[in-house]
Amino acid sequence: DLVLSFGKETLQTTAVTPQFQKNMDSVDFIYLNILEKKVLNNSEVSVQYLCSKPCIVSLEAVASSEFRTGVPVYRRRWKDEKNLYVSRTRQVHLKFPSIMVYRDDYILRNSIIVHSVILYAWISHKSASNYDDEQNEDYQTAVAKNYTFLEAVPPFERPYKDHKVCLQWGADYLWMLQANRIPQCPHETDGVQVLDFIYASSGEKTGIVKKFEQFENKELETVRQHQIDYPMFTVSIWLYLLHHCEKDLCGILYFIDSKEMYGTPAVFLNEEGYVHIQMHLMRGDDLAVKTSFSLPLKQWFRLDLSFKVTLDSQLNFSFMFSSFREDFYYDDTAGYFVLGGSGYVNGIEAFFGPVKYYRLNVLETEQISNPLHDKDTVEQIELYYERCYYESYYLELFHKYGEKSKCDGFMWGKELREKYHTLFKLLQEMDFSSPDVLEDGSDTVVEVGRRIFEKVVKGLSTANGLSNLGTSIPLLVDSSCCGYHKASYFLAVIFETGLGVSVDRIKGLLYSLVGAQGNERLSVMNLGYKHYQGINNYPLDLELSYAYYSNIAIKTSLDQHNIKGEQAFVETIRLMDDELLKAQTKENGDVFMWLKHEATRGNAAAQQRLAQMLFWGQQGVAKNPQAAIEWYAKGAIETEDPVLIYDYAIVLFKGQGVKKNIKLALELMKKAAAKGLPQAVNGLGWYYHNFKRDYRKAAKHWLIAEELGNPDASYNLGVLYLDGIYPGVPGRNQTVAAQYFYKAAQGGHIEGTLRCSLYYITGNMEDFPRDPEKAVIWAKHIAEKNGYLGHVIRKALNAYLELSWHEALLHYILAAETGIEVSQSNLAHICEERPDLARKYLTTDCVWRYYNFSVSQVNAPSFAYLKMGDFYYYGYQNQSKDLELSMRMYAQAALEGDSQGFFNLALVIEEGNSIPSYILDHLEIDQTLHSSNTSLLQELYYRCWNNSNQESISPCSLALLYFYMRVLWNNVLHSTLIYFMGTFLLSILVAFAVQSLS
Repeated sequence: DLVLSFGKETLQTTAVTPQFQKNMDSVDFIYLNILEKKVLNNSEVSVQYLCSKPCIVSLEAVASSEFRTGVPVYRRRWKDEKNLYVSRTRQVHLKFPSIMVYRDDYILRNSIIVHSVILYAWISHKSASNYDDEQNEDYQTAVAKNYTFLEAVPPFERPYKDHKVCLQWGADYLWMLQANRIPQCPHETDGVQVLDFIYASSGEKTGIVKKFEQFENKELETVRQHQIDYPMFTVSIWLYLLHHCEKDLCGILYFIDSKEMYGTPAVFLNEEGYVHIQMHLMRGDDLAVKTSFSLPLKQWFRLDLSFKVTLDSQLNFSFMFSSFREDFYYDDTAGYFVLGGSGYVNGIEAFFGPVKYYRLNVLETEQISNPLHDKDTVEQIELYYERCYYESYYLELFHKYGEKSKCDGFMWGKELREKYHTLFKLLQEMDFSSPDVLEDGSDTVVEVGRRIFEKVVKGLSTANGLSNLGTSIPLLVDSSCCGYHKASYFLAVIFETGLGVSVDRIKGLLYSLVGAQGNERLSVMNLGYKHYQGINNYPLDLELSYAYYSNIAIKTSLDQHNIKGEQAFVETIRLMDDELLKAQTKENGDVFMWLKHEATRGNAAAQQRLAQMLFWGQQGVAKNPQAAIEWYAKGAIETEDPVLIYDYAIVLFKGQGVKKNIKLALELMKKAAAKGLPQAVNGLGWYYHNFKRDYRKAAKHWLIAEELGNPDASYNLGVLYLDGIYPGVPGRNQTVAAQYFYKAAQGGHIEGTLRCSLYYITGNMEDFPRDPEKAVIWAKHIAEKNGYLGHVIRKALNAYLELSWHEALLHYILAAETGIEVSQSNLAHICEERPDLARKYLTTDCVWRYYNFSVSQVNAPSFAYLKMGDFYYYGYQNQSKDLELSMRMYAQAALEGDSQGFFNLALVIEEGNSIPSYILDHLEIDQTLHSSNTSLLQELYYRCWNNSNQESISPCSLALLYFYMRVLWNNVLHSTLIYFMGTFLLSILVAFAVQSLS
């Protein structure tokens, strides 16, 4: 007989049999008839049966829940010995356990979710003497049997049970308060939208990190745990692939387990464009297969992969089938997934579209719901690469120009010369014999793009340069098409902010993505910032933001070791700070000339500062590593200053701008260390680690340096533990390593901060619970130190100091759109200072936009909060007033220690308004002690005075004095009034008494 498998039925079924007619030859039968097929208490079941011999009729209900299956919850038996060959009907009332049919209440606390209930009915032939023997009365051996399904009622649709008891008043009241509070659980499926927006993967070792948690739904979680040994999942990925992998394998999607090893699945792209799929086996090693086809280039496609491991160990893909006699291990919560690159592998050079992951199911392509959204941007990406890379016509033009005929005439046709007039003229001006122009065609095209870009920027930086934006855009497009992606970022900013043109969000997004895919640092930071804040129609996505920010953070560390390129030290210089502006100089400026004079005289501090300014490009001085090294050398030899000795030793060790000299560098490093310089002690450890491989001596020096507070030493000790080479400690110890990295990060160490941000995004370290927001903040902090960004900020500041308004506006916009707070508030200041310029060239409201951006930052200045507070209080142009938001801004400025914030809050009260209690709590003002407005005003004015300069007369001190004078005057006036009224009444009484006597 066929036995039904629990959980396989999807429909309620009832056996259908022709109506029985009395016949002496008929066989035994039993039918069930239920009017309402639900699990209810006292449900009535009509049992129709016929026995050909003395029989026993049995009913049994079997239930399955999320915890147990096949549990008998109801049984009933009766015998029939006399009514043979006669159809009988009996009404039976089913009774189920209370936890199956009633809602939770004050007494019944743990009702269960029932998945299925099957009611079985069967007949067994028995003699009267064996009625009490149940051993052989099972369903399988019955002479007649039937079954039906009962529908389970959800817990919150069930009735309350009448317990026939009286609760105490307090208990009854408490229950009434919460009786109808039905907990709302979010709808949960096994489908996870890993990515819902386009991601530009540049092929670097960074990507999107996603971590799956256990299901909240207990049934789904039970299935997931069961499938650890028998994996079954589907992944659907939209891709626009630009190139196949240049070497080895490039990451598409892969799982990293808790031991930082590849898990299941691991999907890569190889050099030929084939998909390499790898699985981790139970025995510890890996098994891989390769697709029989290669992925197409420069077109959108969806890659659907289905994995299923059966009991026969068979692995299935949607496009292929392979059979293995191996057991795979798959636990998607014991680690994290990566889209693109990571520290272990480079990512693919592509654009990722939507990515959907089905954790528990194998689906056919038509069953997968993963549409390609944002059709406009998708089409724009296709059009861009069709124009720029499909048989690159720029390379064609160059080759046509480069090949001259015998008469030295150009091979450009008239049509081409007219169509690309500006480009043609530029190519005529270029010196192709220059060593800058390489023989490799692609590099030559990039060089053409650079020349076009520089010509455009030069034009835009003139006195009325922004008026030429309209004619510059085609040239910037040409430059971008040549692969010079600084032009792509310019275009992104122009279209997103409406700089000289109408705002075009689609084109702005297009060029942001193109620039980021081309590894333009500012484009990458722009996308990281927009996804971090969720602005300009970019979705808030912390994992996507981290993918971009970590890319630039890694580059920042590498860029600092490269003295070449257009880099400058990132300095926080606000245009409202007159003292800092006066300190800015140039090589012919007074400050620089005075430092040079003092340095020449042997002043160690002057030599040190001068060398730093030249080496890093600080304080307005152009970067000049060669000149800096000369001052390092002079100071190290002449002044015996430990910092100069150390700095000179470093450049000798690394050969930065000078020939390597390890012997002299070591002597100088030992000399600086002997003078007690912590970084020099760390430097000796670095020498023994890198040049001698003497880890014992390295650790010894690093421990000393760490005690002296050197963060580099903390990081280096962490590396020893991470690599498993710490003297006397066997094996790797990631926990101790992470502790040292965290200590280094607290000291401002770049690589230490990067390591910690990675721990926070992956959640793979016990001491670093997963926190994507913290990961983004730490990576953003490092990315914003990038020297190439510093160069743009420095150009903006120099232009401002030279009153070159167009150039200053342009470069501050470029920096502000990357999310640099100081550039955002500086740009807003320029727009306030030159409103005519802002109105003429910017479609967006510059002041409102960038002060708003500024106060959204972690490190926002107090004056930005005050500005936004005033805008909300008084109303700003098209923005409506919002008193509560205004007070929140003033309160935030007050918390930053700005006395003006307290002063403004006091004025709000003076004008008859009240401050919400949550703002007072935020300011830590005890409302029980300051319940009246007078008491609250006194506290605010006192804090205002306490946070201002107490040695001089300030508005806060005057306001506090005026407040006390008013209080005193009111008290005096009140006392005088009482005296006058008393005297007046006494006079009346005396007069009345005199009149009565007379």
